[in-house]
Amino acid sequence: MAEITLRGNPIQTNGALPEVGSKAPPITVTGAGFSKVTSADFAGQTLVLNIFPSIDTPTCATSVRTFNERASSIEGATVLCVSADLPPAAGRFCGAEGIESVSCGSTFKNPEVLDDLGVRILNGPLEGLAARAVLVIDGEGTVVHSELVGEIAEEPNYDAALNAIG
Repeated sequence: MAEITLRGNPIQTNGALPEVGSKAPPITVTGAGFSKVTSADFAGQTLVLNIFPSIDTPTCATSVRTFNERASSIEGATVLCVSADLPPAAGRFCGAEGIESVSCGSTFKNPEVLDDLGVRILNGPLEGLAARAVLVIDGEGTVVHSELVGEIAEEPNYDAALNAIG
């Protein structure tokens, strides 16, 4: 269990984010058109998981915009934004914002992915949603960057995540 904060108030997650050097757990989320998206779909590529509670909050929306802008110039890496938002909601947001360099995946059919990643919020107003975190997984499935953001209202360290792509 990890402790983070939401506007300064302590809340807990169900576990710990996978550590650098460990094998990433397999993930399954629901993508555009309600298609199944798995980590196996990205085998051989670097996968950046931008994990957050909901795209309908300012910091989460900013993280999607920022990864879209910054990741578009990085070859060999895919950014997958993971939240509980339904695929049509994420699609509307990305369409309205002109976001084309990241993909979105919903945990609504596979909420256990939050448990597997150690990011399920256990208490407080966001209980059941994902904590803000970024994982970078190399083409072999090894975690090369792991960040659980200590305050949900703060943005992740984009530079550290993108520098880990190498």
